[in-house]
Amino acid sequence: MLSQQTAGRQARPADRDPPAWHTISGEAILAELDTTLAGLDQTQAAERLARHGRNELPTQEPPTLFQIILHQFQSPLIYILLAAAAVAVVIGDFKDAIFILVVVFLNAGLGTYQEYRAEQSAAALQSLLQIDATVRRNGVESEVDATELVPGDIVLLESGDRVPADLRLLRTTNLSVDESFLTGESVAVEKRPGLLDDPDAPLGDRVNMAYAGATIMTGRGVAVVVATGAATEIGQIAEVTTASDVTKPPLLIRMERFVRVISFVVLGATAVLAVITLTQGMPLLQVFFLAVALAVSAIPEGLPVALTVALSIAVNRMAQRSVIVRRMAAVEGLGSCTLIGSDKTGTLTVNEQTVRRVVLPCERELEVTGAGYAGEGEVRPADGATFDDEMRTQLAVLVTAAVICNEGSLRREGDQWRHSGDAVDVALLALAYKFGLDPKTLANAVEIDSEIPFESERKYAAKRYRSPDSDHAIVAMKGAVETVLSFCRNGASGQHEESLAGAEQRAEALAASGYRVLAVASGESTDGEDGELTEETLPPMHFLGLVAMIDPLRPEAKEAVDTCRRAGVTVSMITGDHPATALAIARDLGIAESAEDLAVGHTLPQTESGAEPTFVRAVEGVRVFARVTPLQKLQIVEAMQALGHFVAVTGDGVNDAPALRTANIGVAMGSGADIAKDTAEIIVTDDNFASIVEGVREGRYAYDNVRKVIYLLISTGAAEVLLFLLAILLRLPLPLLPVQILWLNLVTNGIQDVALAFEGGEPGAMSRPPRRPAEGIFNRLMVMQTLVSGIWIGLVTFGVWFWLIQAGWDEFTARNLIFLLMVLFQNFHVFNCRSEYVSAFRAPLNRNRVLLVGAPLMLALHLLSINIPFMQEILQAEPVAVNEFLLLLLLASTVLVVMEIFKLIRGGRRPVRPSVPAAV
Repeated sequence: MLSQQTAGRQARPADRDPPAWHTISGEAILAELDTTLAGLDQTQAAERLARHGRNELPTQEPPTLFQIILHQFQSPLIYILLAAAAVAVVIGDFKDAIFILVVVFLNAGLGTYQEYRAEQSAAALQSLLQIDATVRRNGVESEVDATELVPGDIVLLESGDRVPADLRLLRTTNLSVDESFLTGESVAVEKRPGLLDDPDAPLGDRVNMAYAGATIMTGRGVAVVVATGAATEIGQIAEVTTASDVTKPPLLIRMERFVRVISFVVLGATAVLAVITLTQGMPLLQVFFLAVALAVSAIPEGLPVALTVALSIAVNRMAQRSVIVRRMAAVEGLGSCTLIGSDKTGTLTVNEQTVRRVVLPCERELEVTGAGYAGEGEVRPADGATFDDEMRTQLAVLVTAAVICNEGSLRREGDQWRHSGDAVDVALLALAYKFGLDPKTLANAVEIDSEIPFESERKYAAKRYRSPDSDHAIVAMKGAVETVLSFCRNGASGQHEESLAGAEQRAEALAASGYRVLAVASGESTDGEDGELTEETLPPMHFLGLVAMIDPLRPEAKEAVDTCRRAGVTVSMITGDHPATALAIARDLGIAESAEDLAVGHTLPQTESGAEPTFVRAVEGVRVFARVTPLQKLQIVEAMQALGHFVAVTGDGVNDAPALRTANIGVAMGSGADIAKDTAEIIVTDDNFASIVEGVREGRYAYDNVRKVIYLLISTGAAEVLLFLLAILLRLPLPLLPVQILWLNLVTNGIQDVALAFEGGEPGAMSRPPRRPAEGIFNRLMVMQTLVSGIWIGLVTFGVWFWLIQAGWDEFTARNLIFLLMVLFQNFHVFNCRSEYVSAFRAPLNRNRVLLVGAPLMLALHLLSINIPFMQEILQAEPVAVNEFLLLLLLASTVLVVMEIFKLIRGGRRPVRPSVPAAV
C-alpha cells in the first residue's frame, strides 16, 4: 500500500525495502541514518544533497500559450473542416477555403482565450510561501531553506511551523500536528516519540511521525529527517498522480462519438451521390464538385465555434459562482456526473472544531448553535426546557474553568473572527462567547501561578489560579473523560460514584456518535499549597461537566446534498477521518443511515486496481469510506467507474490528488493543497460544496444548450442534404452553390447558434436524473425532432425549387429565392430549438435577450449582403421583390407550426431515462 511503502525511501539504497520508521527506536534510526542528535556536518549534508537531490516535489509546468493554442485543433471535427478546406484549395475554390479557415481560427481564438484565462486564475491560487526549517548541524542551530534538507538532518519544530520533510520524532513537548491535508483527520493529532508495533499502521495512527506539509499546532519537538522530496508521502502521491491516466470528460466522449457518426454520414452520402450521378452519365469532375457541395452541406461547420461559445458562457457563469474551470469540456462534465465522491474535512464540514453539546453534573444536557471558530450562536437546553438558574450557574463555572485552562486565542476584529492555538482551546473560547462571557475578561480577572501543560501521556491539562472572589487558589482542569473523572473519584469530591459513572456512559455514547468528548473539573487548593503544581499536589477535583465537539457541517452542505439527491446524483463520502465521526456527519447529511453504509480502509481488499471484481463487490452499496489511504481513494474511484458511474471527486488535500486525476471530473478546493489544484479540472475558490452543486446545475444547462445548438445545425444541415439528394435523383440543377451553403452554415446560422448558446437554464434541470453514461448526444428525442424538422424544411424547399425550375425560372433567380428561403427557415427554426419540450410561444423571451437581437440581426445582415455588389458577386445573389419575400416568409413560418404539433403530440413529456447505476 502507498502509505506503507514510501516513508524514508530516499534514506535507503534503491535495492532495499525502506524500513517502517515508526517501528524503530530513535537510537536505531540515528545509527541507520549515520547521524547524531548534534546533526550532520556540512560535508555530510552536501554529499547527501548531491545524492538525494533537493527537497522539492516534482511540479507540473502550466501549459504554454502555444500548447493551449495547439489544444484547440485537437478535435476530429476540426480535422474534417481542415480537410474540407484543403479540398477547396485543390479544386481552386479559394472563397470556400477562406470561409472554413476563418471559422477554424475563430474557434481556436475563443478557446485559447478561455483556457488561458482559466490557467491564469488557477495559477493565482498557488501558494508561493517559502518554507524555512530550523536545523541542527555540527551542534549549531540555524535557519535553512527547507529545500536543502537531507535524510539524517536534525530538525527542531515549534508551534506554527510547517513540517518541511517526513520526520521521525525523537523528543516532544506538548506536540500536536494538523495532518488533515494528508489524512482527512479534522483534529490535530497528539504526537509522541515512542515505538509502534504495527508496521502497517495507517498514516493517521503513526503518532511518532510528522509528514511534510503538516502544521505544528502546539508544543515543540526534535526530529530526524527520514525522507525528502519525491520520497515523502506527498512526493509519492504526486508520483501516483502523474502516473494515473487522465479520464476524458463526458462531453468529449460524446462529441467524439458524434463526430464519428457525422463522418460516416458524410462519407456514406457522398458515396451514394457518386454512384447515382455516375450511373446518370455525369462527368467525373462534375461528380467531384457535387460531392464537395454535399459534404459542405452535411458538415456542421459552425459547431466548433458554437460549442466553444456555449462552454465559454458556462465558464463565465460558473466563475460568478466562485468556480474556476481550467478545461472548458469539464463544464458539462459536472452536469453528466452520476456520483460525487466527496472528501469530508473542509469540503462537507468547516474544518473547525465546534462545541455542540454540554452535559452538566445535574444530568441536564445543553445544545450549542453556530459553527466554526466564531463566537456567534447560543447555548440552550437540549430538551427545550427552561434555562433555569441552576443550569446557568453550573455552565458558568464550567465555561470559566475551560477558559482559564486554555492556551488559545479568539477575538473579533471588525466583521472577522481571528484565532490561534489548538482547535479544542479555540472551540472552548467560542463556547464562552456564545454563553455571553468574554474570555479575555475572565482571563484578566485571575492570576495564574502554576500549571501542568497538556501531554499526550497525561491526557489532561491543569492550571492553578487565584481570583479576587476566593480566599484559596483554584485549579481548573480539562482533558480525556476517563482521566479527569479518575481525579474526581480519587479526590473525595463529594460527588456520587453513580453520577460519575453516568457521565462516563454519556461520554461513550457521544463518542460513538462521532463527537470528541472531554471533561472539565475544578478544585480548591488548601492554604500553603503555593509550590509548583504537580499531579501529586492536585487538590480534590469536582466534576463540572462534559463538552462534546465535532467538526460541523457547512451550513449549506445538507441542502446541497439534498439537491443532488433530487437530481439523481449520488453523494459518497471518502475520508481519512475516524469511522464514527465520518458516519455521524454522513447521517446528518442524509448520505448514510446505518453502519452498513460504512466501510473502513483496513477492511477493504488489497488489490492492484479498484476495477478488480473483488474490490468492486466490496464497495458496492457503500456510501461512506473512512480511514482510507490515498491509494484506496484512487481504487474507490476506479471501482465506481467500473460500476458504470461518471464520477466527480471533490477534495482539498494532498491525499485527494490521485483520485482527482483518475475521476471523470476532479474538483479541488481553492484553499487546498497545490497538488490537488494542479490535478483538478475545476477549482472551487470558496471551498463551498454548494458551489459544486451549482456547477452541476450549470453543467446541465451547458449540455442542454449544446444539444439545442446541435439540433439547429444538424436539422438544417439534414434539410440541405435532402434538398441536394432529391435534386440529383430528379436530375435537377444544384439548388445551392457551395459558397451559399457555407454562408448558411457559418454566417446566418452561425450568428443564431452562437446566440442560442446564451439560452438561460430551463426549470427542472435539477429535478431529472443524470444522463446514462452510455447515452450519446443523439438520443431518441434528438433523432425524432431532427428528422421531423429537417425533412419538413428539405421537402418544402425542394418543392419550391422543383416548381420554379418546372415553371421556367432561370437557375440564378430560382437559386436566389431558395437561398433566401433557407435563411428564413433558419430564422424561424431557431425558436423551435430554444426548448426540446416547451412550446416556442411559452419559452420566456427574456431568457435569451442575445437571441432576440441575434435573429433579426442575422436576417438584416443577409438582406444587406444581397444588396451590396461586392457580396452579390461572392454569394451569387440579388435582392428580391417585397411580395416574393413575404411569400417566402409565410412558407418558412410553417416549420414553427409543424414543430408545435410535434411537441403537442408528445405532450411536453420529458424522456424517462433508465436509472443510473446502483449507488456506491
